[in-house]
Amino acid sequence: MPLIRIEVTREGVTQPQKQQLIAEATEMMVRVLGKDPATTFVIIDEVETDNWGVAGRSVTERRKDETTARGRPV
Repeated sequence: MPLIRIEVTREGVTQPQKQQLIAEATEMMVRVLGKDPATTFVIIDEVETDNWGVAGRSVTERRKDETTARGRPV
């Protein structure tokens, strides 16, 4: 009974994209490990960018810097 957990930042992942992630993650478990899709669970957690850090900084701050570097106001 596999459980696949996918964590992404909450930045507009659409319902069709989530469905594709669920379908393809399930298919991978079937193909690679021979698991039963009926008992394969997939959970998608969306994390606020303030709560996700990379290289010691929140994604929110990194996005602000990226936007400023491209010459667009935040």
